[in-house]
Amino acid sequence: MALTGRAALLAALGTLPVGIWAPGWTGILAVNIPLALACACDFALAAPVRRLGLTRSGDTSVRLGEAADVTLTVTNPTARPLRARIRDAWPPSSWQPGTEVTASRHRLTIPPGERRRSTTHLRPTRRGDRQADRVTIRSYGPLGLLARQGTHNVPWTVRVLPPFTSRKHLPSKLARLRELDGRTSALTRGEGTEFDSLREYVPGDDTRSIDWRATARQTTVAVRTWRPERDRHILLVLDTGRTSAGRVGDAPRLDASMDAALLLAALASRAGDRVDLLAYDRRVRAQVQGRAAGDVLPSLVNAMARLEPELIETDARGLTATALRTAPRRSLIVLLTSLDAAPIEEGLLPVLSRLTQRHTVLVASVADPHIEHMATARGNTDAVYEAAAAAQAQTERHRTAEQLTRHGVTVVDATPNDLPPALADAYLALKAAGRL
Repeated sequence: MALTGRAALLAALGTLPVGIWAPGWTGILAVNIPLALACACDFALAAPVRRLGLTRSGDTSVRLGEAADVTLTVTNPTARPLRARIRDAWPPSSWQPGTEVTASRHRLTIPPGERRRSTTHLRPTRRGDRQADRVTIRSYGPLGLLARQGTHNVPWTVRVLPPFTSRKHLPSKLARLRELDGRTSALTRGEGTEFDSLREYVPGDDTRSIDWRATARQTTVAVRTWRPERDRHILLVLDTGRTSAGRVGDAPRLDASMDAALLLAALASRAGDRVDLLAYDRRVRAQVQGRAAGDVLPSLVNAMARLEPELIETDARGLTATALRTAPRRSLIVLLTSLDAAPIEEGLLPVLSRLTQRHTVLVASVADPHIEHMATARGNTDAVYEAAAAAQAQTERHRTAEQLTRHGVTVVDATPNDLPPALADAYLALKAAGRL
């Protein structure tokens, strides 16, 4: 039972002294008898909260940064009209800052035996599962003096998926893929590719592509054209250890790595390659295997939605062993991790040969754009010191990348906005060179 502001105002306007008696105590209590009677009648006429029926419907998933609508249906089975204020509680990260009060509170009037709907507009600020909390209902009487209040548990979950902002690059990368795939006049030749067709030799063609048998059967010189092999295996490995928790801009490095991995997965699946996912630090955090081309992207997005960086050092030996078990045959292993010197030199380099002996390895890392900005700073003493620190950090990253390159690893190091297209270009270059 709750006393409303209207009732409190009326009570302040005047009270009547009334003597009351209770066992063991006698005294005078100031009571506004007419107001008390009005409140009692108002309370009796308010619809009971416990008997109301509540159900949910609406969106069950949404991309980060987009809006989701969840509808709450309230059924009034009682014989009294429901005049209610409703608070539909969700975790704080379900709304943009400052919008929770207006988005979560609703007013409803429901005649006896009828139902009404109210919609809560969510705009989550973090990935993962947002689960509805309790629904609090305050039912008022016709005078609005006193109210019944109660809560209902109405479960609902909205999964907040990675935003996949890099999908804007997909059309241009697919156009390049079509060129590599022999669907346009630009045909690619290279070791490890599949024979496509024969055509007449033109100046500038590689003489190694001449088909002498076909040339002997006709009056012109014939050359073979090739297209990249299909049905290659791509294993995306997300390092979810402590280095992935570092924030670059407004998001952790892990989020930028996910965006790059999603663009590569979309491109590789269109190219006819098989794409798997492994997220690992000291144990497997997520794994996607054996999905058909049409199911790859939804499966990856769902698996990535609940991933969070773990503040622990990544076990490079365990990661390598798990990757080898996941990819028993020759594959392209794309490791999205940090280029910090200590984790690479002490963790990855000692076990890297186990991967490179059997697989083609590509390491992709998220660079901090603030470091690049610091490196160009000039004008005062603080700016010069910042530029020196940034130059030292960049030199260490370049040295680490060179160490990986000497072990036969392709390295892609770019800022969050540039990493997805750069990683896709590296994949296409490997495909064009026949290394997949």
